[in-house]
Amino acid sequence: MQGFSTSPKQHTGPIEDDIPKEGMHKIWFWSVLIAVGGFLFGFDTGVISGALLYIKSDFSLNSFEQGSVVSVLVLGAMVGSLTAGRIADRIGRQKTIGLEGAVFLAGTAIAVLANGYVALMAGRIVLGLAVGGASATVPLYLSEISPKNIRGRVLTLNQLMITVGILVAYMVNLIFSGSGNWRAMIAAGGIPAFVMIVASLWVLPESYQWLLARGRDKEAHRLVASVTGTEIADIAVRRFKEQMQRHADSPEAKTEGKGWHVLLSPHVRPALIVAVVLAVVQQFGGINTIIYYAPTIIQETGLTASNSIFYSIAIGVINLVMTIVAITLVDRTGRRPLLLHSLLAMTITMALLGLAFVAGWPSLLTLVFMVLYIGGFAAGLGPVFWDLIAEVYPPEARAAGSAAATAVNWLSNFTVSLVFLPIANAIGQGQTFWIFGVISLLGLLFVKRFVPETKGRDIDQVTADLAQRFGHAKT
Repeated sequence: MQGFSTSPKQHTGPIEDDIPKEGMHKIWFWSVLIAVGGFLFGFDTGVISGALLYIKSDFSLNSFEQGSVVSVLVLGAMVGSLTAGRIADRIGRQKTIGLEGAVFLAGTAIAVLANGYVALMAGRIVLGLAVGGASATVPLYLSEISPKNIRGRVLTLNQLMITVGILVAYMVNLIFSGSGNWRAMIAAGGIPAFVMIVASLWVLPESYQWLLARGRDKEAHRLVASVTGTEIADIAVRRFKEQMQRHADSPEAKTEGKGWHVLLSPHVRPALIVAVVLAVVQQFGGINTIIYYAPTIIQETGLTASNSIFYSIAIGVINLVMTIVAITLVDRTGRRPLLLHSLLAMTITMALLGLAFVAGWPSLLTLVFMVLYIGGFAAGLGPVFWDLIAEVYPPEARAAGSAAATAVNWLSNFTVSLVFLPIANAIGQGQTFWIFGVISLLGLLFVKRFVPETKGRDIDQVTADLAQRFGHAKT
């Protein structure tokens, strides 16, 4: 579990080496169940692409109404992500996951039973609240139950489940495309939502860090011991309590605020800047515009296809495969190398993609650049962002910080989706892709200068690294 760094006998070396296999299996089992929230994040953002083809005729939606059915989920997600941190701090991570599952189920039911545009919008807003909440809570929860030696892979599991959710949504759309049953497409999301609720009630444990922060030491010790054994649990609980005490006695703690104000504390501010900037770069690097326009670009290649949904599945597979690559590398190479290589690949491929449009290169070449861009994003910035927002904050700011970064990510998503077409119409598609390339380059420079490595490090080490990196940037 996060923060374990001493062995039970010598009090030196990684404690993860002493965790029995049964304990590791238990952590992975819990992690998969928690990451069902990430799956629903992906499913509910992806399923509407196919469902809308049939909804628009059933409800006679105009272009504005069609766009609002898609985008209103993002607005709901912004609200959900902002409120999730406070709820998770108040009632605990475990109960929050269950609550989000219930909201997913309610939103699904409202959308499936909708008899018109207004009811469908209401369902999508409720689903957005759940998506936003899960996007903030799942990485937070995963970071607090995972040992340092597998923390990167556990956190990247969230992004993997998001991509799996998108892919499954495309496949569900394909299955029901023959009948045009859009209600069945959306209803399929009720199954994983039910799994979230059941897992929260009867399977998932509470975060031991949350328990300790609220003085529930015996429960926390019992939980850790169920994974590591009593001897290691004694050390782990003691070390975390000592860490909390050191912070309570620090000069920063004398002046910091409560709730959201803790994010502006001097020792937390660098982590907030890193998380928020990465949240902006992840969206303003152009990923969603590429995914939104993938069917159009593919169509221009002249390749034969039964329909755009089939090609969406191909894009989803590429996204999934490269996310799996990231999972295999994140705990071996670290977060920084993946981020740097990912942003470099995004910069180059966006430059080439823009040039392909401006110079009128063959459409097949355009498709190649698009696929390489998606691969570069999925192997680095896509999943690693979710790792870092759960790793750079100290425990007392983790819930609020994760919520703030996630809300900025959703706001950036909405902004890019809103302004892409007007900018592309004003200056050209190719030139717009160059803007995304410049943003990716700026993100690369930012990571190189300010983003610390979090692989295998305690929060004290990460905080010290951040303070050193931002020491020359203080005003």
